[in-house]
Amino acid sequence: MTGVMNGKVVLVTGAARGQGRAHVLRMAGEGADVIALDLCGQLPGVAYKSAEPTDLDETAELAREAGAHVRTAVVDVRDLAGMHAAVASAVVDLGRLDVVVANAGICIPRAWDQVTEQEFEDTMGVNVRGTWNTVMATAPHLVAAGGGSIVLMSSSAGLKAQPFMIPYTTSKFAVRGMAKGFAAELARYHIRVNSVHPTGVDTAMGSRAMLAQVAKASMADPRLRGMLVNMQPVDGITTEDVADAVLFLASDASKYVTAHELAVDAGVSEF
Repeated sequence: MTGVMNGKVVLVTGAARGQGRAHVLRMAGEGADVIALDLCGQLPGVAYKSAEPTDLDETAELAREAGAHVRTAVVDVRDLAGMHAAVASAVVDLGRLDVVVANAGICIPRAWDQVTEQEFEDTMGVNVRGTWNTVMATAPHLVAAGGGSIVLMSSSAGLKAQPFMIPYTTSKFAVRGMAKGFAAELARYHIRVNSVHPTGVDTAMGSRAMLAQVAKASMADPRLRGMLVNMQPVDGITTEDVADAVLFLASDASKYVTAHELAVDAGVSEF
């Protein structure tokens, strides 16, 4: 560990486990204090198990063991007022905010004609509105701090069309565009905004239940399964692999990188 985040305060959504926990621990290990937010309740429509309050508690404890001051809040990213309140309270406690990782998201694989109106609405609500809410609740604090970095978690599905998950693909392309729009308007405040695009990651979202859902959806047109294959000979990547990329964008090592989409996708978006 090099201490590249010493003196910084980082906020992560979807922090209770999976990629969110990995981002929290990577930042804490590099010297940052952390604001960890999560719904800690039933996610809408998903096949995989949702996080619980004990998961967020464990993330916080692990970050404290790494030396970080930690503030947590149970909040739904779809609730803008709740996000404003949670962020403001934590920033008062920790003194500032420098980095935001908008990580919370869901995926509900379905063949196109099996997607329900509610599933589309839920996916857009969490992945798009939730990401927008996160930026709206946090960006004023970065302005007050004199600048910072915002990282929006998209997906390889935000770079390349992926079958059997039209709502998810739609949402992740939207997140990519959102990053570019915010990057343009926040640049004058010395705030950088970038998106990260992983391939499949070893998390609850990549669980056996989720893979079974993808396999079932793909029966609608097995020809298209090859679109989900990585160029590199790996089935997926780890949360730590993604956290390394996020750390780069959060740190001063990327001080002139903005409005960029960083693919951590084993080549799937080019294959």
